[in-house]
Amino acid sequence: MLVVWQERDALVVAVSGHLDLDNIAPLGETLRKAAEDGAGPVVVDLSAVTFADSTTVNVLLQAHAALGPALRLAAPSDFLERLFTLTGLDTVLPLHESVAKAIDADPSAPLGADGGDREG
Repeated sequence: MLVVWQERDALVVAVSGHLDLDNIAPLGETLRKAAEDGAGPVVVDLSAVTFADSTTVNVLLQAHAALGPALRLAAPSDFLERLFTLTGLDTVLPLHESVAKAIDADPSAPLGADGGDREG
């Protein structure tokens, strides 16, 4: 499931459930459109994700390439936090403790340096 809304100057995209080859397309399309539109911060709320496979990782990496520091991942579920740590993605993708912290994050700060958020 995917829910999108505007909060302050950010586009927030909340995803939930299993993210895999069969259902990742809406997230990929939303992130591609945000990059094409030149959206400000794009926050992906991952708190309700219970499973993600390599296609999800690929979509997030492509979004990071397209959006750069505008892409911010918020509140990764325990499953995703373990996945990002094991694969080293936590050193590449900007992870934040909450949607609010992701919105307020300084895009020029190194990963993990934005007010006590998750470290890589």
